[in-house]
Amino acid sequence: MKIQESAENYLETILILSHRIGQVRSIDIVNEMNFSKPSISYAMKQLRENGYISMDESGYITLTDKGMEIAERIYERHKVLTDYLISLGVDEDIAKGDACRIEHVISPMSFEMIKKAYKEMQKENKE
Repeated sequence: MKIQESAENYLETILILSHRIGQVRSIDIVNEMNFSKPSISYAMKQLRENGYISMDESGYITLTDKGMEIAERIYERHKVLTDYLISLGVDEDIAKGDACRIEHVISPMSFEMIKKAYKEMQKENKE
């Protein structure tokens, strides 16, 4: 399943916000991503029509199973890549920015190998 990078970013943001504040509305996404209200409104409509989110009558956004799967995959990539780059000595802000770009294009195999190498490095540092 291939969706656009922007849709992945929206789904990841909804996931992060849901952990941080609980219930998520479009305005929360506007504030988090610093995009305009019309842009977020259009994006949420597209995500809803494609079955990635649902929205109740009060405007609260929930990830569907399909949306949650993508959001969790992207968020895991973001966390692992950021932490790995920081462990290599990359400045935290640069690592976050690079991870955000890499997380959308890296192959599943390459990501799994990076994740494995990072876990081994963490294990060795604890010993």
